[in-house]
Amino acid sequence: MVEIKEVELKKENSIFGQISEYNHEKVVFCHDHETGLKAIIGIHNTVLGPALGGTRMWSYASDAEALDDVLRLSRGMTYKAAISGLNLGGGKAVIIGDAKKDKTEALMRRYGRFVKNLNGAYITAEDVGTTTKDMEYIKMETDHVAGLPEAVGGSGDPSPVTAYGTYMGMKAAAKKAYGSDSLSGKKISVQGVGHVGGYLVELLAKENAQVFITDIYEDRLKEISTKYGAKVVGMDEIYDLDVDIYAPCALGGTVNDNTIERLKCQIIAGSANNQLRDETVHGPALIERGIFYAPDFLINAGGLINVYSELQGYNRESAYAQTERIYGYTLDIFELAEKEGIYTQLAATKLAEKRIQSIGKVHSTY
Repeated sequence: MVEIKEVELKKENSIFGQISEYNHEKVVFCHDHETGLKAIIGIHNTVLGPALGGTRMWSYASDAEALDDVLRLSRGMTYKAAISGLNLGGGKAVIIGDAKKDKTEALMRRYGRFVKNLNGAYITAEDVGTTTKDMEYIKMETDHVAGLPEAVGGSGDPSPVTAYGTYMGMKAAAKKAYGSDSLSGKKISVQGVGHVGGYLVELLAKENAQVFITDIYEDRLKEISTKYGAKVVGMDEIYDLDVDIYAPCALGGTVNDNTIERLKCQIIAGSANNQLRDETVHGPALIERGIFYAPDFLINAGGLINVYSELQGYNRESAYAQTERIYGYTLDIFELAEKEGIYTQLAATKLAEKRIQSIGKVHSTY
């Protein structure tokens, strides 16, 4: 059963108008009364292969906000796969609800049935608000799932690999900005210390960086602060810190009209998706302020690389080796952006689209 509610959309006043803006192939609205499931699956592009992307569970303020999120996230997955050289398309899904209160085995398994009905066009994995255990429940209903626990033959939590790729991108940005990729002594603010952010703090602490952290969960802050010696700051205070690097590792859109004027960093490099609220506005704005921006869908691709490796026959060393290449890719993007006089997110997007167009002459869609 599919339910589409009348909503107020942010841009064009129609659901199809919003979908058309990002040029998606397919958007599926999923509803099940018995389990309370309300989900949206976005398939952006399948020229390179089946769309792979995690399922996020979040308490969205409105259905329109959830739709906007899944559209932006799934488009980012297309570019992430393309620029990383993976034979995957871009997809993403959101489940509307509080992961701590509303998630049940039945809800996740019912969601798995919707994924199954897409016949392999979309492969799901974990994301914010979902876990490897949730992927096990989905696996009970469909084979089109990755990021499974190692105990059942999967690659386990992809967060450490995502964090490692982000770390590689951050070091490349430091090389560009400072002439050295050493982060020792650098002041780095990490916004969000969940799965990925926590592993990133660990890597930064090992390199003797001075780390500041914030998160909506007090218990998580206390744990990470105690473990790695990071200093806890307020949710809003993080934008005003005098730091070298700002690492957004929670939800997207934190680089916006309000925050850009407050940031005192030289580099933005984090694991969050869609960090720029409006790429065409805030990408150029960062250049004007002399801030080096490491494109989000490039440096946070480690998790996708890891999951893709699982589909191919998992090899952890190979996944980390491919993720390490993010360092060189990031330097290439800085060079291309400087050469063409464009912002880095646009440079990365152009490279991703070039690969899609090239392979599109061989393939059509999945």
